Amino acid sequence: MKVHEYQAKEIFAKYGIPVPTGQVAQSPQEVRQAAAEIGCPVMIKSQVHVGGRGKAGGIKMAQTPEEAETLGAEILGMKIKGLEVGKVLVTQAVDIDSEAYLGVIVDRRSQKPVVMVSAAGGVDIEEVARETPEKIHKLTVDPLFGLLPFQARKLVFRIYEDPKIASQAAKILQKLYRAFWECDASLIEINPLVVTSQGEVWAVDAKFNEDDNALFRQSWIAQMRDRQAEIPEELEAREKGLSFVKLDGTVGCVVNGAGLAMGTMDLIKHYGGEPANFLDIGGSSSPEKVTAAMRILLRDANVKVVLFNIFGGITRCDDVANGLVSAIKEVGVDLPIVIRLTGTNADEGKEILRRNDLVAVDSMEEVVQKAIQMVGA
Repeated sequence: MKVHEYQAKEIFAKYGIPVPTGQVAQSPQEVRQAAAEIGCPVMIKSQVHVGGRGKAGGIKMAQTPEEAETLGAEILGMKIKGLEVGKVLVTQAVDIDSEAYLGVIVDRRSQKPVVMVSAAGGVDIEEVARETPEKIHKLTVDPLFGLLPFQARKLVFRIYEDPKIASQAAKILQKLYRAFWECDASLIEINPLVVTSQGEVWAVDAKFNEDDNALFRQSWIAQMRDRQAEIPEELEAREKGLSFVKLDGTVGCVVNGAGLAMGTMDLIKHYGGEPANFLDIGGSSSPEKVTAAMRILLRDANVKVVLFNIFGGITRCDDVANGLVSAIKEVGVDLPIVIRLTGTNADEGKEILRRNDLVAVDSMEEVVQKAIQMVGA
């Protein structure tokens, strides 16, 4: 689960990380009022769950409340990577002398948190990692001990020479790690961490992603979820008990099991196709889930063929077949459908499909190749 910048800064402030004063506004008039109360100059920052806001014109500086109102009117309602800006953060502008990056992520390979720092702040860390990876300094943290003070100091001295600045940054880094750990985050970032000409250190931007699996014990963070800012199909899928991620391809995938879903997408790429989504119906044998999956898939105009890849273990192939037949009748599918059905009750499932003029195959390679052929047909 992603939260907006202003919400991430609320979390930061709770852990003692210094953030500039700010207010959320949803109209140009509210932007002007906030600017007057905070004191200009101010930054007006669009609140959407995507990166590249500045490059898209979603972050601007205002020198007066009147200018803030004008710029607020320009930013509110604009679309950034397909998401409409419904609110902005009006925040105190900070005199910037230098910018750095601090972050913590979960490294799935080591199954431990990794702390990262870089003097190349203010730009996408992915760009830094791709073009100048030597500028990123990393430390894998033992979760039993956490980030120790000497480790934090050693890291920040890689990016700051001034001991006073490094001391402030080390304390912020430890607080950032504590917030990451105690809040069950999957990612937490300050980009940039700014040093002013007066020697003050501020987190002027904030990013926080919550692990969905921990929301049951982080109810105060769960309340920050902005449903209007999420992709509607992904929101509906979650409510239906499906795992869905929209992609840009043409082959719509319905698969049971995350590993099989990843393997299916890899095979589609291997044979020259492009998956339109990741969609895992899970280990349930619920026909309703299949119907819900079809409804979500068919909203994507880019989808040219629907590929079912079902390996029945807990999931019963006959229930999937019934769900597929029901979905076709209810939704009115006019796209070609290719099906791989094998495992528990596979023969029964294939018979159900046969009676409804649908054919299933046993091989992943065959079903993927058929799907790609139909896209090009």
